[in-house]
Amino acid sequence: MIGQLTSGEEEQLRQTIEMFEVITESQPQDVQSLEILKEAYVKLSKEAEATRTSKRIAQAYMQLGQLSSAILEYETILQSHPEDPDVQKALQDIENKATSLNMRPGEMELPKPPPPPTQKPGEPRGSTPTILDDGRQSMYKIFVDSKFISAGDFDLCWVTPPLHAAPGKVIEPFLQVLNDKNIKTLDLSLKLLCERARLGYMPMDRYDVDVELARSFPRDTCQRWCVLPFDKMSKSVMIATANPFNQQAAKEIAEATKNRVIWYLASPADMIKTLKKIFR
Repeated sequence: MIGQLTSGEEEQLRQTIEMFEVITESQPQDVQSLEILKEAYVKLSKEAEATRTSKRIAQAYMQLGQLSSAILEYETILQSHPEDPDVQKALQDIENKATSLNMRPGEMELPKPPPPPTQKPGEPRGSTPTILDDGRQSMYKIFVDSKFISAGDFDLCWVTPPLHAAPGKVIEPFLQVLNDKNIKTLDLSLKLLCERARLGYMPMDRYDVDVELARSFPRDTCQRWCVLPFDKMSKSVMIATANPFNQQAAKEIAEATKNRVIWYLASPADMIKTLKKIFR
């Protein structure tokens, strides 16, 4: 596999590995990032590292209560390494637990959590009848209902850009406006949002963004909602956002690609800086 890659592709994969090792170390249950990490190792023919990452994926599923998915991941490892003692022990532990509860392993699957807010439409807050869901209602619950900021500060900082006119520039998202008006710093807002949205955080200031990929998405969508397509791995496209509840942005991005979309939180300041360079 590695012999078929260009030097540029190899370097990009190595950068991806470096970045996602950091991310998954701090967020060990981020299965999506672990999958990307494993695929990068496979593309570089690093079998031992790919197997190690597969075990981490299975362990993450275990911690999330998704035992059937964990079993499938362990069984995939056994296809290549049938004598792996760690995998055999993990599967035996699952079987013993199932036996003690008088259940088959497949029956032990805990109820899966609801889809992330970016996948579940909701009714936007406000008195004006509209089908637009830009995440306002969900963000209001997180920032105001939790007493993080006042309702007045929320209304002061929330911006709803027009849908039917080209923005012409990157519209600063809610978190950035909060910071600019000295209401809450980006660090505090991002920390709260990471905890509530349960998405991985991507340090965009350290990532080598795929400029051509970003430019393949609609300029208006990227500027209006401050979303940044930054990399592609196999059939998945990775998108950075500072508002993971924005259904309208998710809809527009999904319509612009046939690939699976994986969302990450990122600092709006970093995204604005990068988007300005991409869409001059």
